Amino acid sequence: MGTVHDQGATTSSGADDPTPSEPVWNPPTRVRPKVAERPHQRVDLKALFGLASGGWAWSTAVKAAVAMASSFGLAAVLFGPQVGTLAALGSMTVLYEKDTPFQYRSVALAVVGLGFVTCVAIGSLSGMNPWAAALAIGAVAGAATWLCGALRVDRPGALFFVLVCAISTIASGGLADVPLHALIAALGAGVGWLVSMSEGLVRGRHPEHRAVADAFHQLAALLRAIGTPRLDHVQHDASIAVARAWRIVLLSQTRGYRDTATAARLRALLRWVSDIHLAATDVSLARTERLPAVASDFADALAGAVGKPELAPDENELDELRRGLRPRSLEGRLYSRLARTAQAARRSEHEVQGRGLELHDVRYPPLLQSLRSSLSRGSLLRPTTLRMGITVAVAGVAGLALGIDRFYWISITATAVLQGGNVVLTVNRSLQRALGTLVGVLIGALLLSVQLPLAVTVVLAACFMGLTQLVVPRNFFYASIFLTPMALILAHTAAPNPVEQLAQARLVDTLLGSLAGMVGAVVLWRRASAARLPQTIVDVLENTRTTLLAVLDPEVEPSADRTYRLRRDLRSALVSLRGVYDSAIGDVPRAESTQPLWPVVVAAQRSGYLALSALALEKPPPASQITLQRLDLAFDELIASLRKRRTPRLGALPRLVDYPRINMELRALSSSMRTAVAEDTRAAEREQQRRAQRERRRAQEEVDADL
Repeated sequence: MGTVHDQGATTSSGADDPTPSEPVWNPPTRVRPKVAERPHQRVDLKALFGLASGGWAWSTAVKAAVAMASSFGLAAVLFGPQVGTLAALGSMTVLYEKDTPFQYRSVALAVVGLGFVTCVAIGSLSGMNPWAAALAIGAVAGAATWLCGALRVDRPGALFFVLVCAISTIASGGLADVPLHALIAALGAGVGWLVSMSEGLVRGRHPEHRAVADAFHQLAALLRAIGTPRLDHVQHDASIAVARAWRIVLLSQTRGYRDTATAARLRALLRWVSDIHLAATDVSLARTERLPAVASDFADALAGAVGKPELAPDENELDELRRGLRPRSLEGRLYSRLARTAQAARRSEHEVQGRGLELHDVRYPPLLQSLRSSLSRGSLLRPTTLRMGITVAVAGVAGLALGIDRFYWISITATAVLQGGNVVLTVNRSLQRALGTLVGVLIGALLLSVQLPLAVTVVLAACFMGLTQLVVPRNFFYASIFLTPMALILAHTAAPNPVEQLAQARLVDTLLGSLAGMVGAVVLWRRASAARLPQTIVDVLENTRTTLLAVLDPEVEPSADRTYRLRRDLRSALVSLRGVYDSAIGDVPRAESTQPLWPVVVAAQRSGYLALSALALEKPPPASQITLQRLDLAFDELIASLRKRRTPRLGALPRLVDYPRINMELRALSSSMRTAVAEDTRAAEREQQRRAQRERRRAQEEVDADL
């Protein structure tokens, strides 16, 4: 739940040093890879019903089903089925922190469980007054969205906190029963904690091994994407995977473990994958043809060797690729690092002593710093939090005003819908939620129409919970089909009502909640991402400039700590830029003004990745002070032009002989900014013409009315 960024290799020595022992520089090139097709977000059948890439979440599904069955069954026997549902809600703790190291997870899940218990207490207290309950659910939605975002709690995020609070509002009892309700929820949270942590008994280091292995797999995908139109998209995915692996490994560096040879080996592999990623970046931006499949297959094989050293590939497999290449060439450096990574992976342990193995960062930043930065003016989390809290609260209050008793379903649906992020994704999730609920209500009503024994009820709720978690990473529509019967079973058990009435109300509430979510996305801060995109590009350019000036300075060599900070800040800015753009293209109606900025985003990202690659060199070729001054002025002009949305007056760029592709990307950035400004001008002219036509038409209508 902390914000941690990644670092590539630093100076070190020994066979496992991921930094080459001789200086390597980029050869001149005049070829610029084609810009990838702009990402699209649209409402269509594929978006609604198609399956996203990736596997099925079998592990999460099994753990979710086991946690719910055991907690629900135990609490139902001890306290009765009605309040036993609170334990089932508490067991949803198991859905969080699925990928973090177990020692860190033990604390994080305890905090999540405490949050669930707090939500149950809030729901039980506020349930005595429906209006207070509606406002309380909205407050929980906003607070959970903020805390999950600030502390990097991954999906399902705020959704289940809201679900727990909402269903707790209908728990039977009065004020005196609130402590009992909280205790039962704590029982369920404890069961969820135990189920999640039980995996650590047999695979104690699986999360960090999987994170590094996933980074190698994504690196293999990047090698396959070289010379293809998908390069820019896969480059971003690879950067995210490396940053994620860095965070997970850093979180695992606990006292006692970090000084072991096993931990040192994993840190070495982490540095290798980070350094290979930067070497692959150099190759990808200098080559327009596909790489031989041997290279990507070799990277995939390295992924298997992370946890099993005996599976490490033979470095001799790369001999054919390296034949005829200069050792300092970009491809030669890439293949050399792949081969040396195989040598490091083949060892079951690693030397603890030596430079290059220290991770230059704290395990997680201070709590107050994370919370404070999440509320800064440039943070997207602030409008997201306000949008969520206001929409959910207003939706619940509106439901009560319309005379809807089960208003909490409206609030739950609005929360699920708003997790899409922007307007387009919110509309998609609204349709998926509504259609999935329609099917799910039919299934739930059919099951509840039969008087089911308690044991069957518990098993069914657990099975539907497991199926929901199995499919939710692939498609929200299919997840809604299974989530709805589970929620109906829990709600009917907590507060029995006629099945037909419950099913009908569930459909109406879902439609109203979906509509409320869409209205909230369109009305409240709908342009938040698009408005922040220019400043996000500026952040990348400023970090790129700072990094390049530090790399090219002929007099001062950056220290290891400063090198890490430069790389950390620049990589974080690059990942953030693409995330903001992907969100901005779904904003309405600002998407039309955002789309022309795609070439600008690509050029800025490529410039940043080239700066990262230069920073990874042991002895990068320096530049003269005059060249540095001219480079600084060039970045000043690009940043000023972007802020004022005008055509840059760049002039002649300083000639970076050893870094020609940086020159190329800066020229491409200037050219794409001119194109974007021109399209803005044409769009403004068209809008002015449309306004003039509307004014003339209105004037003509007034004249006709007078006649």
